[in-house]
Amino acid sequence: MSKLSRRAVVVGGTALGAGAIAAGGLATRNVLRNREPPAIAAQDGQGHLLWSNWSGSAHSYPAARAAPQSEEELLSILTRSPAPVRAVGSGHSFTSLVPTEGTLLTLDRMAGVVSHDPVTNRATVRAGTRLVDLGPALAAIGQEMINLPDINKQSVAGAIATGTHGTGRGIQAIHGSVVAMRIATPGGEVIDCDAGNRPEVYNAARVGLGAFGVVTQVTLQNQPLHRVAKRVEVRPTGEVTEAWPELRAQHRNVEFYVLPFTGYSAVITTDVTDKPVKPRGPDADVDTLMGLKKLRDWFEFAPGLRRKLAGEEMAKIPPEEMVDEGWKLLSNERPVRFNETEYHLPIENQVAALREVIAAIETHRKDVFFPIEVRVIAADDAWLSPFYGRESGSIAVHAYYKEDYQFFFTLIEPIFRRHGGRPHWGKLNTLKARDFAQIYPRWKEAGEVRRALDPQGRLLNPYLKGIFLDG
Repeated sequence: MSKLSRRAVVVGGTALGAGAIAAGGLATRNVLRNREPPAIAAQDGQGHLLWSNWSGSAHSYPAARAAPQSEEELLSILTRSPAPVRAVGSGHSFTSLVPTEGTLLTLDRMAGVVSHDPVTNRATVRAGTRLVDLGPALAAIGQEMINLPDINKQSVAGAIATGTHGTGRGIQAIHGSVVAMRIATPGGEVIDCDAGNRPEVYNAARVGLGAFGVVTQVTLQNQPLHRVAKRVEVRPTGEVTEAWPELRAQHRNVEFYVLPFTGYSAVITTDVTDKPVKPRGPDADVDTLMGLKKLRDWFEFAPGLRRKLAGEEMAKIPPEEMVDEGWKLLSNERPVRFNETEYHLPIENQVAALREVIAAIETHRKDVFFPIEVRVIAADDAWLSPFYGRESGSIAVHAYYKEDYQFFFTLIEPIFRRHGGRPHWGKLNTLKARDFAQIYPRWKEAGEVRRALDPQGRLLNPYLKGIFLDG
């Protein structure tokens, strides 16, 4: 969104100049909240080294660390190493799925494409493969994943374990493309499963939070490599929400980012094309964010002026288009750290919930400047998928990593829950087992499979005990 970025910088510069007349107290406030969060000790009293997730919202000091190269090594770790045993991919989940005082393991040494079938467009992939590496690897054999998430730094195992998704008409989350998988359990066995072989494991553990075992490889249903045109257009938010059903029907992939306190949203559409390649330019989304932040810093207490300045500039921004292979355009670089909550709602409730979220933020949280992301995901049949049995509309609210995010739980989460939402497994929420039992039709059956595969609870850290055992 380079043109949007340049405009945001202009707006931010205007705000900065106008801010010269502000009292010193405002400048002091901005300096204080721009401080880095308090540093976490690099090791604990026993000399165990720190592990932290990407945003800094979760951390621990594992007693042991492991990087197996084979399933045999992995089974030894699962059965003998200090518990709880937790696997980590890129550490991009915001919840405390990974922290452990026992054993932390990575599958980085179990990565790469194992085999592929050019007739069915299927590929078997080791679970430690990062999505950013899988794109070019599949392109080399004429395949591509059916969809990709906004960020592609996750491992395959981490992405499917948490229900990671992209956006698009009739397109499922990443785990929807998993037609078979292998999973190593704390009981010392490796299970091959699919819809016909051990279907209870396949259905329960496809979105498994790393609580059923450690997935070692998956077979993905891919598609032939395509070229797509990606278009970014800035439009009034009210216009976009009214047109959302039509936009979803017209485009293969569509999402939009509500830019709080501006009255505008950035609409992103992606469609298959035969147009000549027009590569994306340098990623400039950081400039957009920092421009919106400057606008917030100087006009937080004058939302009318903040909206006026932003709106005048955004109304002038022309659309942008880029054309390339899908794996190069569907995901984005997100170097600015943040924390996030995201819920998946029945599609018919999405716009109403979004309007409430925008109103709540613009009424009660004038400090928010991060965009609100809005997407659509098709239904699937994985028992613990947030999209189980229903097409869903997702809404994601973000907060800068240096700033408080408790408003997620007090202000935003009640709106999502009122509209029948299910939280993204990797995004911040306050739900426990009794809550999940009410919103997942197959919760009981999934719990039975988990207990059979890990009867001693060797994979359960305190956070997962709250999900599976509390209530």
